[in-house]
Order: sequence, then structure tokens, then C-alpha cells
Amino acid sequence: MTFFQEYGLTQPLAIILAIDLTIAIVLLALMRYLQGWSIKVNSSAELAERDNFAFGISTAGAVAALGIVLTGAITGEAAPSYLTESIGMSAYGFFGLVLIKLGRFLHDKIALNEFAKNTEILKGNVSVAVVDAAAAIATAIIIRAVLMWAEDITVNTFIAIFSAFLISQLMLVLLTRLRERRYAKRNQNASMQQALAQGQTALALRHSGYMIAMALSFNAASHFIIYQPTAYVTNIIGWFVFSLIMLVALSLLIALVKKLVLAGINLAEEVEKQHNIGIAAVEMAISIAVAFILTALMA
Repeated sequence: MTFFQEYGLTQPLAIILAIDLTIAIVLLALMRYLQGWSIKVNSSAELAERDNFAFGISTAGAVAALGIVLTGAITGEAAPSYLTESIGMSAYGFFGLVLIKLGRFLHDKIALNEFAKNTEILKGNVSVAVVDAAAAIATAIIIRAVLMWAEDITVNTFIAIFSAFLISQLMLVLLTRLRERRYAKRNQNASMQQALAQGQTALALRHSGYMIAMALSFNAASHFIIYQPTAYVTNIIGWFVFSLIMLVALSLLIALVKKLVLAGINLAEEVEKQHNIGIAAVEMAISIAVAFILTALMA
């Protein structure tokens, strides 16, 4: 018995892992080029010649998002055949890639509908790029959670994944509208979206923290909702109700923890008026930390 066999790494499993890794690398490379193709620019020129930091941040978010999704497709277990593994990995990978692109499109057109995201990124708007990257990562975290929740490779599986994906996009829009309302209330009805378009990076970091935290809390639903392949309505209602509950619980907990951790600091003044990136980064970290803790408690 060899060292690898002793720890369960047989030759068939090693080949399957090699197949998964190869497909993952191809898809990651494809995502990088899709970033340029989708907005009709040369990605190499934007990254290395124009040194467009915003385009780089947006691309980084897309690549990281696909990597997160692919971890939900890789099981580490031996499939019945190499062909089955290749088809399954490719199907989940491409479906995840499509959902990431669709999620970004919906986020641009519905959640952030007051400016043209691609135009801002090509202009080098780092704030918009940060939010774009966070939205992609948040969507990916949710897709991964649903991939781990669903079973097999059937039409019903993809319907279940797409249903949960739609609910997640609805939650992202709802979260954005709630954050916009709070921002307007504190800033004489000013628009949070316009502030992002004007390059307020601190505000972008704070909002990104909320989106990623919401996605992590969404993950907790997979521990409570039982996957039923043909129960389409039950599945979608379950994800919606649980996600709404988690969004409310998360918002209340984040508000409480911020008051304790950042006591004595006027967060609205520092982030929204003075554009304090340091304070915003701490807020982002708090949001994500609370979401991790909440998700761990629910697991």
C-alpha cells in the first residue's frame, strides 16, 4: 500500500480530481476573457496597458466568484465513470458561470439602476468596481450553497438551483433598497447610487460587506430546508421565508455589534461625509464576521 492509498487517494480518484482541476482551470480562464468580451474591450489592454484598477477589481470578483461556485461542484468522491464526472463538473461549472453573469446583469439593471456600471468601470471608478465584485462574490456564495444542498444532475436539480438563485437576487435588491433608504434619510434624500458613481469607496466597502454577509447568512437555509426534487413551490417559498428571516436577524445583529465594537464613533459622519475607508473596512469586517458566526450557529 502506497502513502496515497493509505489516505484514500486511489488511481481512479486521482484521475477524477485531475479532470475536475482541468475543467476548473479552463473555466477560470474563460471567465477572465468573458469580462472583456461582455463589454467589448480587450481585457489584456485594460489590465496591463491602461492599468485600469477598476476593471481589475471587477475581473478579480468574477474569477473569485467562479472559483467559489466550482468548490460546490467538486465533491472529491469517485463518480461512476470519468465521462460522468466530466459532464457533471462541466455542467455545474457552466451553469454557475451563466448564473454569475446573469446575477451581475440583474444587479446592474435592477439593484443599481441609476448609472451604467460598465461605463463607470471603464472610466476607472473603483467604488463601482468594488460593489460589482462583491455582488458577484455574494451571488457565488449563494449558488455554492444551493449546489451543496441539491443532489444529482437532473432537470429538477437545475430548477431548484435557479429558483434559489432568483430568491437570492430578490434579497440583494431588497438589501440595496434598505441601505439606500437609510442613506437618504441621513443625507437629505441624497442617492446612495449617485454617491457610488461619484467614487465614494468607503461607502462601497460598507455596502459590499452587507451583501457578502447576506449571502453567507443565506447559506444557513440549506441546513433547514429539505431538498425535494419536484416540490418547486415548496422549495422557493422555503428559501424566500428563511432568507427574509435571516436578513432581518443579520441586520439587527450587525447594528448591535457595530455599536459595541465602534462605540463612540459617528459612523454616518465618518463613512458618508468624510469617506473614511478605514472605518468602512472595519464595518465590512464586522458584517462578514457576524454572518460567519450566525451561519455557524445555524449549522
